[in-house]
Amino acid sequence: METQDARKLDKVALEERRKQAVRLYQSGKCNNCTEIGKIVGAHRNTVGKWISRWKKSGLPALKVKKCGRPVGFGRRLLPHEESKIRKDLVDHCPDQLRLPFALWTRQVVRLHIKISFGIEIPVRTMGEYLKRWGFTPQKPVKKAYQRNEAHVQKWLIEEYPRIKKLAKSEDADIFWGMKQEFAMTRPRAAVMHRKATPRCKQSIRYANKLI
Repeated sequence: METQDARKLDKVALEERRKQAVRLYQSGKCNNCTEIGKIVGAHRNTVGKWISRWKKSGLPALKVKKCGRPVGFGRRLLPHEESKIRKDLVDHCPDQLRLPFALWTRQVVRLHIKISFGIEIPVRTMGEYLKRWGFTPQKPVKKAYQRNEAHVQKWLIEEYPRIKKLAKSEDADIFWGMKQEFAMTRPRAAVMHRKATPRCKQSIRYANKLI
């Protein structure tokens, strides 16, 4: 049998091929790794490694391990550093951490990381970190923060028709006035929220500012 490319085989097939090589070795029908390799479709050096592992730790040593780099490998921030920054984003506003900003932006988070750990992170990479942490940009809703929908609807149904009728009877015009207020609340005056989960529905003050 020709040597097979292990990358094209699934986990079950790979483990079965290893077990087959060990069974052939145990049976004594094949004298060396070269003969076993020809039967199972593997290089003799690879077969030798399988048999050595089996001799040392038994059949569990023949299990296929997860391929690829481990999760978090090559990242700029260590796990404990990521945890600290995420906790700061959830629990604090920038001004509470002595940063001269009102909202969390990618630039502000980068600055916080540089001050905390001395690590420079590109803006694009910072966006990938925020996405991985579950922060998604949200557009602020233009709505009065003290608005009572029930009262508004009641006024439109009961009061406004009476005013409109009175104005018509007196040949008068209706002028509308608006009172506008701005409130800075923390942490719920947010335009960036964590993805809703059963245990995490807390608003995060984060603005997706592409600067």
